[in-house]
Amino acid sequence: MSEDDEIKEDDEELEQENGEEHEEENEQETQEENEEDKEDEMKEEEVHPVETEEEKPEAAEAAMPPGEELLLPQDTLLSAGIHIGTRMKTGDMEQFIYRVRPDGLFVLDVKKTDDRVRVAAKFLARFEPSKIAAAAARLYAQEPVSKFCQVTGAMPVVGRFIPGLLSNPLYPNRIEPEVLIVSDPRADFQAVKEASSVGIPVVALCSTDNEFVGVDLVIPTNNKGRRALAVIYWLLARQIMRERGELAPDKDLQLTIDDFEAKISREEEET
Repeated sequence: MSEDDEIKEDDEELEQENGEEHEEENEQETQEENEEDKEDEMKEEEVHPVETEEEKPEAAEAAMPPGEELLLPQDTLLSAGIHIGTRMKTGDMEQFIYRVRPDGLFVLDVKKTDDRVRVAAKFLARFEPSKIAAAAARLYAQEPVSKFCQVTGAMPVVGRFIPGLLSNPLYPNRIEPEVLIVSDPRADFQAVKEASSVGIPVVALCSTDNEFVGVDLVIPTNNKGRRALAVIYWLLARQIMRERGELAPDKDLQLTIDDFEAKISREEEET
């Protein structure tokens, strides 16, 4: 079944459960979200290129001060493109931006990303695993989120977010998490909107082009790149398990970063 067919079926279910009074608004939001997601994913190779030998001097500039240690080696983070933003920046994200490259791409500060992963893990470890929900509308985020939930026991909400899933008490499949993780506040706009309306705190992966409306805790990172999403969700999952005391501080997850990475062909992206 194609993605368009799935969207149509979801829309029919939404009309039955939530009534027709919000139909026009939901259709418009869904259409805009899908168009933005498709455009971003098609442009990923342009906006988030794999770093080449010519770009290594930038990595040297971003070197950590002596004595400071990251949760993962800096080379691992940089090779995954964790620090690569977009050619747009918002006022909200300016505090996390390290520099702008000659080609116009904004570069995130990997130390601040590391710091926020630690903070987010401490925060999320306080919740019962079943009370944590993680949403991912983007294709590249869906496998990392699924694996994250498999490791941590959280609830995955992958693919299109059904309006009313958090906010409509009459919706039979409604979920009631105590905290929500989103992979991109723009792509996961409906999830952020509903979580805010019912008082659920939102932890969001944010790139340089994101705003913080409805977001309570930001993890600055490349939230569109395939490898970057795998690394950030693997790292967050490992740190949460360490904070819970279920994983020793010097141990890694049984699943690897490769296991977290989306396995999607170009043909699948275009369908």
